[in-house]
Order: sequence, then C-alpha cells, then structure tokens
Amino acid sequence: QVQLVESGGGLVQAGGSLRLSCAASGRSFSRNAMGWFRQAPGKEREFVAAVAYSGAITYYADSVKGRFAISRDNAKNTVYLQMNSLKSEDTAVYYCAAAVSVVPTTERAQYRYWGQGTQVTVSS
Repeated sequence: QVQLVESGGGLVQAGGSLRLSCAASGRSFSRNAMGWFRQAPGKEREFVAAVAYSGAITYYADSVKGRFAISRDNAKNTVYLQMNSLKSEDTAVYYCAAAVSVVPTTERAQYRYWGQGTQVTVSS
C-alpha cells in the first residue's frame, strides 16, 4: 500500500520557521517528481513547490519564492519543505504529493499520490 505521510506542521508566530517532512512508503518515489500543495479554509488547493526526481530542478509559487525551500532525500524516500519568514497567509493544510513524471509540475492533475495533510497555523 502506497502511503505519503506528512509531519512537522504546527502553530508558529509570524516570522518564524517550520520544516515539513513527507515520508513515502509502499514503493520508491526516486523516479518521480514530488510536490507540496496547500489549502486554506474556503479556498482551492494551490501549488506551493515541486522538485524533480534528482532534486536538481525546483519550482515555487510566487507567493513563497525566497522563503520556502523544497528538497528530497531519495535514500530515505522523504521530501522536505523548509518554510521561513512565515506569514499569516501561509496558514493552511499542507499536502505532499507524488507526480506521475520525473519533471516537476505545478498542475494538480499530474500528481497521482497524495498525503493526508498537516496543519500549519501562523499567528500574527
């Protein structure tokens, strides 16, 4: 059974940092691009960041560029999202996802496997 399990969410003050982790099990995702999405209450799920299978190529939403960093450790089958300089508008449930391709993409439809999400709350 394929599973993606996010962890590392929580409550943090504006300006603070959190590091999210996404551990995959059931199969290796070393040949898949991986991504992070988020969904705030009453809003659509939106793209945050993605990384190629090798880790060499990354994409970011404009709203998080320069503040967030995505990385991966294929030996551990784990993807990370380092979030710095957090703002209240970053408050959302954050989801990890595995794409069907090796190339990172911003399109939700290109992601086949999804985690259950982890809550990030930024207080102002």
